[in-house]
Amino acid sequence: MVKRILIDPVTRIEGHAKISLFLDGEGNVSDAEFHVVEFRGFEKFCEGRPMAEMPGITPRICGICPISHLLASAKAGDAIMAVGIPPAAEKLRRLMNIGQLIQSHALSFFHLSAPDFLLGWDTNPKTRNVLGIIAANPDLARAGIRLRQFGQEVIEILGGKKIHPAWAVPGGVRSPLTEEGRTRIRNWLPEAFATTDVALELFKKVLKSHEREVQIFGNFPSLFMGLVEPDGTWEHHGGKLRFVDSSGSIIADQIEAKDYRDYIGEATQETSYLKSPYYKPMGFPDGMYRVGPLARLNVAEQMGTPKADKEFKTYKALGRGAITSSFLYHYARLIEIIACLERVELYMDDADLLTDYLRADAGINQLRGVGVSEAPRGTLFHDYTVDRNGIIQKVNLLIATGQNNLAMNRTVAQIARHYVRGGNGDIPEPMLNRIEHGIRCYDPCLSCSTHAVGQMPLRVQLISPDGAVLREVTRG
Repeated sequence: MVKRILIDPVTRIEGHAKISLFLDGEGNVSDAEFHVVEFRGFEKFCEGRPMAEMPGITPRICGICPISHLLASAKAGDAIMAVGIPPAAEKLRRLMNIGQLIQSHALSFFHLSAPDFLLGWDTNPKTRNVLGIIAANPDLARAGIRLRQFGQEVIEILGGKKIHPAWAVPGGVRSPLTEEGRTRIRNWLPEAFATTDVALELFKKVLKSHEREVQIFGNFPSLFMGLVEPDGTWEHHGGKLRFVDSSGSIIADQIEAKDYRDYIGEATQETSYLKSPYYKPMGFPDGMYRVGPLARLNVAEQMGTPKADKEFKTYKALGRGAITSSFLYHYARLIEIIACLERVELYMDDADLLTDYLRADAGINQLRGVGVSEAPRGTLFHDYTVDRNGIIQKVNLLIATGQNNLAMNRTVAQIARHYVRGGNGDIPEPMLNRIEHGIRCYDPCLSCSTHAVGQMPLRVQLISPDGAVLREVTRG
């Protein structure tokens, strides 16, 4: 019997997904659909709230990446107030976003993805998880936990707590870095660098042993979007938007956040609650684009720090033009961690972070404000419309996972076509795991609040040409 999941309008269900594989007359996969059974009520129930409350409300969207929503929301408030925040506040926000990127990337690489390519795709699911990593390589597992803890420590030192700190506000931030906090961060950096070096060497070995996965796990032409500095340097919290195609050619550049609607359309599909954004000039679905670490490295011309730039050159040598394999999201995450650690090191010598001029004060000067920042999973937009009293009239949240929706569908279909051929509807568990990993390459928000051990609740259906469900497999 097919499990029925009821979606109540006030309930958010994260971590549940369904995949439908459509078979042709010969039993091969003709198409695939990735369904997200998650209702997002935030855009509606934020209406009527004061604009100043939004940085406190919207981080509750996610327990893993609340900082991303906190900062994008605060930037939207800056735009409505039409202020330039103090330099110290800008640097402090950047430091907190760096902490967010480090902790989330470490979680994705060491805890969610590594069990597959380190323990083996065909390993018993009972041990193919983070506990299996702990048993097989306790030093690596501990290092991964500690690296994530370092990112969370940066967040806690600045905001007072690791999750949902009430810290960034429209116009700036509430408190500076303390001398004690700076010392704690500085003392942890050597260990964080060492762990990242170990992970990089490990993944380079994985690339040599997983050439097939590199070719079939989401390897296809698409557009890519992310923030860059004016000179093309990798960016994570400022800069402007850039689109490149699969050859690496720039097709749109230096786009202001407030103008994103001119370039990004948002389609909806009956089979999923997740939006399907697309590049407007190419239409839907031809305008499919990807965001996140892979996209950020594709739109950037350099990382902007020595160690990361050296690794960036090695990474770019894996392809011509843009790197198109979604399996290489893992590699891109590690390079971003290096770039983040180097920037943290530079910030430790910046006296501005200890000053108390942290907030610009103003009223409602614009009736619409857009805040954009790079979340771990990709570019995040908060778009608010207010009345003259600052009361929210309309909210549009463009989430990174949604922007990868079309690409995740394409990835699932590509993997399924490779492994499901002329069968009778049987789905062996290792194939199910490979499909699941294809989704995990993108580190989607779907699983960020499900505390499963190394796996994401997932349902896969095989559907015959006449629409009959041949078989359904459920995990989680």
